[in-house]
Amino acid sequence: MVAKCLLAAVFLLSSSWRAESTDIPKGFSSTGAKYTVVYPRVSHRWRSSANTTSNPTERNEAETVSYELSISDRKHLLVLKQNRDFISNRFVQYSHHSSGYSKSTRANHVHCYYHGHVDGYEDSLVILSTCSGLRGVIVLQNKSYGLEPVPQSLSNEHHLYPLQDVMSGHRVCGVTNEMPAAQEHHSPFDPGHTLSSLLRRKRNLPQTNYVELVFVVDNLRYIIKQRNETAVTEEMVEMANLLDGYYKQLNIRVALVGLEIFKDANPFEVELPAGDVLTSFVRWRKVNLLPRIQHDVAQLIVGLPRLFDGAILGMAFVGTICSAASSGGINVFQNNQQLPFISTVVAHELGHNLGMNHDNNRCQCDGKSCIMAASAGGSTNFSICSADDFEVLVRNGGGLCLKNPPTHSIGLPRCGNGLLEDKEQCDCGTPEECTNECCEAATCRFSAGSYCADGLCCSNCQIKVAGTPCRESVNACDLPEYCFGDSGFCPEDFYVMDGLSCEDASAYCYEGRCQTYDFQCKTLFEEGAKKADDQCYLHANVKGDKFGNCGGAGPLYTKCKVVDAMCGKLQCTNVDANKPPPGGVISNEIVNGSKCVNADFNLGPDVVDPAYVNPGSPCAKAKTCLDFKCVNASVLLPNLDCDAQTTCNGHGVSRRVLCFVT
Repeated sequence: MVAKCLLAAVFLLSSSWRAESTDIPKGFSSTGAKYTVVYPRVSHRWRSSANTTSNPTERNEAETVSYELSISDRKHLLVLKQNRDFISNRFVQYSHHSSGYSKSTRANHVHCYYHGHVDGYEDSLVILSTCSGLRGVIVLQNKSYGLEPVPQSLSNEHHLYPLQDVMSGHRVCGVTNEMPAAQEHHSPFDPGHTLSSLLRRKRNLPQTNYVELVFVVDNLRYIIKQRNETAVTEEMVEMANLLDGYYKQLNIRVALVGLEIFKDANPFEVELPAGDVLTSFVRWRKVNLLPRIQHDVAQLIVGLPRLFDGAILGMAFVGTICSAASSGGINVFQNNQQLPFISTVVAHELGHNLGMNHDNNRCQCDGKSCIMAASAGGSTNFSICSADDFEVLVRNGGGLCLKNPPTHSIGLPRCGNGLLEDKEQCDCGTPEECTNECCEAATCRFSAGSYCADGLCCSNCQIKVAGTPCRESVNACDLPEYCFGDSGFCPEDFYVMDGLSCEDASAYCYEGRCQTYDFQCKTLFEEGAKKADDQCYLHANVKGDKFGNCGGAGPLYTKCKVVDAMCGKLQCTNVDANKPPPGGVISNEIVNGSKCVNADFNLGPDVVDPAYVNPGSPCAKAKTCLDFKCVNASVLLPNLDCDAQTTCNGHGVSRRVLCFVT
């Protein structure tokens, strides 16, 4: 369900391509690793006359460019093409300071961000910026390398280093809320799996999905960048280009739609356990960020001098990409860490938001590890298991907010980039990539006799009749959608307003679900599971241990107050103790004759525990759970001026003051 939700100075490089190896220089977080000093050389540069602009504030880099570079003592050719598609035209930046905040847009566009490959290597990947030297990632023969210019070098020196060597020690993701049953159906690793086979496979989801992303940069990271707002902005734009390159292999495009920078102070505490920081961040996002910037997910970048809880690089909620309440992640970006490496951490946490669990021993990549490995390894590849997890999310309706392409990307529309832009009827990628018979790849026009090319309201290249159901209601708190008859795309997903009653007035709608305890027990355990007696909640959740608490992390679990006991760990009955959910351990107790079953999960420190009661659950009469507290249910109503009975003339339910006849 949904909550509804570049540049162009020519950089001249040295004509030599020498290479020399030495120890990691100061500033690299690595022990005993090696880096190589390389000297890239421009081999070819081409700028299309159609890609020029009359805008005096917009400079143009070459549309395609190639560089000669030595990797492992062999000369290679990097073939690059401009990526203009990862920044939305409605990109907005907010800079917060003590007296308020200022708002700006990207006025000076330098199109210096590229995606490409290493010539002659089918399974290679290159994602670079050329704004100031070459910076980014090269994937060659199952190895991922970071490439960065040497600061203040006068001879075009660059550092090339294996990403897997950048981080010393055991650094992990802190997620504890994986989708319990997602990985049990994963097939064993196929040794023949490569990046190109993943791209060719295109999964069973041929429609491109679009992630509209906002970065939030905390005050500590701003200070690390010497309080230079421009430097912070450029760093986050480079990060977005890298993420877009990684996710292309899953037919997912990442578009940066916003950036927030805290210049004086953070609005929430970041020097706390990871789970607490994540909870505070997504709460702030829902109240303060979503009303200003429409987006699908936000990632917080924190410049802490240490990792969360001593070893956690990041944390995120799993499968919440379209949730107003919890679509977000947190990431540590320390002073001595490199952008190419941290981009793989952010890609990992974003993967959790997209429903991807940690890879197990059956989910491997050709390289040393995959992006969704529980421990940071600098990988830039996804496993088939991650692709399967995302497919499950989409097929279960969890990715509906990803179907709308972001409002035009910065730069002129370009046929063949896979984005539907001005004056295009369709865009299925390049002629080599396109498999859509309804779309002419070379012209981005419908093929002869076709009136649509994509969408739930498109069938055999023809638009479905107006009023045809295109998205069914999945529960009492969801609303069906119907084709308009003038487009192949189904209208955006709508659901009943948060806070309205459901299940015979015994529960409340929240984010498109009727949040009953029975529903949550079935989701966590099995179809026959249901809510345990209230005394199970009172008995277990006041203890403050792993099977009963109101948040925190072992051994510092928070004991629930008696009044909040119904908002802690979920307590169920009618559960087969011999069939615990994957990754979970079951606790069985009999309390005054009532059977009480709950679970604890060890899914990694960056995954939020899935065994907690959901927000919006009815903890008492006219009360609901929110942030582990039993509070007045009126807090769920997003707009007290919107009355479903008066606004909809007493014949419907409403969301965003829209009327739906019931």
